[in-house]
Amino acid sequence: MALGYSQGAGAYQQVRTGGGLEAADSHGLITLLMEGGLDRIRFARACMVAGNVAGKGQAISKAIEIIGGLQSGLNHEMDAPLVGQLEALYDYMTRRLLKANMQNDEAALDEVSGLLSQIRDSWVAIPADARQLAGAGA
Repeated sequence: MALGYSQGAGAYQQVRTGGGLEAADSHGLITLLMEGGLDRIRFARACMVAGNVAGKGQAISKAIEIIGGLQSGLNHEMDAPLVGQLEALYDYMTRRLLKANMQNDEAALDEVSGLLSQIRDSWVAIPADARQLAGAGA
């Protein structure tokens, strides 16, 4: 397991305990990280609407940390365009989250949530017999 996954896993473990993190395979761990990022973005949006600046900032910071864990876990040794595309997309999502935090931009949170949801939905749709290969590029 790459260092980035364990860093992201640490961020997610602080968000959600006892959710099977210890027993998850790499595919399951990545799924949990994505769900944790989505949870933090939803919480940040609720804090933004409620005017809870501290809660919003903490939730966005956790979401950025989780996305950073996903990004640093990408296998750049694979010769696949998807790796570079995910790298760029994770970077973009991080920048949008920073903008959302600085400018109270709900649309930026919604955009990142939508993008991460699409990645997560595609990820969980990978058939079990193809997951070993897919995990190499994640």
